[in-house]
Amino acid sequence: MTIAPRRPATADLAPGSHWRQPAVLVVLTAVLVVSVTAGISIGSVRIPPGQVWSNLAAAVTGGRIDATGPPFVQAIVTQSRAPRVLLAVVVGAGLAVVGAALQALVRNMLADPFLLGVSSGASVAAVLVIISGATAVLGLTTPVAAFLGALLALFVVYAMSRSGGQVTPTRLVLSGVAVAYVLSALTSLLLILAARPDAYREVLAWLLGSLGRATWDLLWLPTGAVVVGVAILLAAARPLNLLLAGDEAATTMGVDVPRFRAGMFVLTSLVTGVLVSVSGPIGFVGLIVPHAVRLVVGSDHRRLLPAAALSGASFLVWADIAARTVASPIEVPVGVLTALCGGPFFLWLVRREARRGTRTSA
Repeated sequence: MTIAPRRPATADLAPGSHWRQPAVLVVLTAVLVVSVTAGISIGSVRIPPGQVWSNLAAAVTGGRIDATGPPFVQAIVTQSRAPRVLLAVVVGAGLAVVGAALQALVRNMLADPFLLGVSSGASVAAVLVIISGATAVLGLTTPVAAFLGALLALFVVYAMSRSGGQVTPTRLVLSGVAVAYVLSALTSLLLILAARPDAYREVLAWLLGSLGRATWDLLWLPTGAVVVGVAILLAAARPLNLLLAGDEAATTMGVDVPRFRAGMFVLTSLVTGVLVSVSGPIGFVGLIVPHAVRLVVGSDHRRLLPAAALSGASFLVWADIAARTVASPIEVPVGVLTALCGGPFFLWLVRREARRGTRTSA
């Protein structure tokens, strides 16, 4: 199903509307600060916001600012919750930005970061490492294996979709769906054949998406990938806007559409692979957030991308808070909660676009 935007993004560039962008970014930044504070404060041990920031300031300044609260609070803030919340910020921002870019690249408002089979590639590699015990034998960690699996899946999808030296969005999406189905079946087969009974629970926890493995050492790779990815996508905001008006219009305006689209697919898939490697597959963030943000700032990617990054970060922080507290002391995988939100939203989106299509054709 191809659902193109009803109007080109340039329609959102009406004079007089630019004043809203700084205000929106300021509000979204404030919401993110509140969300991060809540994410560190809320848990099995409630920590007042003042103690959260004093302990963070003490850690950042090397103790030149005094931390407040009992000694164990600093360990909870700096070693347990802060890296987890920051990982939620990075993963949420990255998935939202990649989702917004993919929806423009394939001109399909139902696209999300897992469209191209990258998540399935990461999953099958991670499962293979977990059930085979390769972590102990080869020193191969689950995130590294997941990243390599995502990269391999990307190359397979890209090779399958390439014909006559060109890659079309339809072939790419169909190849991604086909590869995803095959890899999902392979993941299930590996689980059935697993010799270690305890591996099943570990694999299932990873496949459902979780931020519980966050450490400071784990943060640098996804943070770097998201920062670089967002910078490149912002630089490509104009071609992304032109693609919304159609390939012919973009070509007329000087965009080498096949080359640009192929480069952006590689970039978005690599960022997705890195994020999946550290958090497991967390679905629907890249679908829900861009649509919600688009209602406020419009479709111009110069506005949409930074707003989507801030909104996606806050969204996943609150989803993780809910995952930790809604059934406490049991932790619900955050991917389950995003799926429970995203599934109905996806169905609503399909019905809304179908009604619009019916009215348009009438």
